[in-house]
Amino acid sequence: MARKALILVEGHPGNGPLYIQAAQLLGLHPITLSADPAQYGYIAAKGIEAIRVDTDNLDSLIRECSRISARYDLAGITGFAFYNEPLSATVGKLCRNFEQPGPNPESVERCCDKFVQRQYLAEAGVPTPAYRVAEKAEEVESSAAEIGLPVVLKPVMGAGSRGVRLCRNRDEVVEHAKYLLSGDYAWRCSPRILVEQFAQGPHYIAEIMEGEIIGIAAGYFGPLPHFAFSGITFPAPLTDDEYRRIANVSLSCLQALGLGWGPTCIEFRWTKRGPVVIEVNPRLAGAPDPQLIQLACGVDLITEHIKLVTGQKCDLRRRHSHTAAARFLRPDRDGILEWIDTSRAAAVSGVAEIRLYVAPKTPLSSKGEDLDCIGRVIAASPNLAQTEAILQRAVDLVDWSIKPIPTGGK
Repeated sequence: MARKALILVEGHPGNGPLYIQAAQLLGLHPITLSADPAQYGYIAAKGIEAIRVDTDNLDSLIRECSRISARYDLAGITGFAFYNEPLSATVGKLCRNFEQPGPNPESVERCCDKFVQRQYLAEAGVPTPAYRVAEKAEEVESSAAEIGLPVVLKPVMGAGSRGVRLCRNRDEVVEHAKYLLSGDYAWRCSPRILVEQFAQGPHYIAEIMEGEIIGIAAGYFGPLPHFAFSGITFPAPLTDDEYRRIANVSLSCLQALGLGWGPTCIEFRWTKRGPVVIEVNPRLAGAPDPQLIQLACGVDLITEHIKLVTGQKCDLRRRHSHTAAARFLRPDRDGILEWIDTSRAAAVSGVAEIRLYVAPKTPLSSKGEDLDCIGRVIAASPNLAQTEAILQRAVDLVDWSIKPIPTGGK
């Protein structure tokens, strides 16, 4: 009997290894298709089969999957689109071609373009910040004036907070628009900027699978004008009314965009008028959200997603009720990481994981993007206060040294 293969289109530094592990525990043979498999260090480290292919080309993916299906029993297809949102739609088309369970590619495409997504949400009466789309610097400036400062400028496609900035005055609007449109920013599509009203208030993330709200996380950011996460707590400390209102708007988003199969994560700000939708992502949230959910309530979203992908029924029953939280380790300046010591932090009772993303001698940047992160610390306990205390103690015990990047002739 042929082995059952799970095809993973591209990879992910956080969730990727978790999908590999979960697939193997389910008796599946994971195969990664990637334009550059070497960029995912865990593939070589774990000896995972990988095939180089142009993942932006649907025909190339179809040909490669056909070759794989001649050697294996094709159990399912999924992929990672954290830094390439349109890839989610490509995966949906690939699943449709091979008659495999997967997301509706048309619904996913509505989400990938943040401006189109906003149009669908607005038509359905879902609360969002005021917004405009602009292709030229002067259009960005006039849109900001119409909406009223401060505004947030962001590429219409993208993830990981790349290119996203709060602009509090006209000079900052002009400066950031120039950066995004001058060629310094790497676009994967025609340059278009979403100009949106700055929605002020606590940040929440609705974690959804198969149209069911698993829970709502609280997200915390580092210093403005950037929007890089500094921490996440699951579940968020919400009143019953706050939870209900976020849940109701979340379900309205799914209906408006035609979503419902598989995972979705929806980001909100709680403003003076209640929950306002910032972004609907037609995919599983990036790490460490899945780990936090598993620690907090015992639901393994990655395993359950693979079950869906392979035509099985998922099990979303909660096993317990704890609080899990993560803090991200970020450099406060550009430089080179000389050394980092997490041994004392790892010894703190209640710490579930400490993971480093970079090794010593690595150049660090402080651009305010997710890629700036040095690592993360995760803790869990029966209640929020205890979890926060564990996490703070552990983070305080992490020590590192950053030296300036040499300049000039020396």
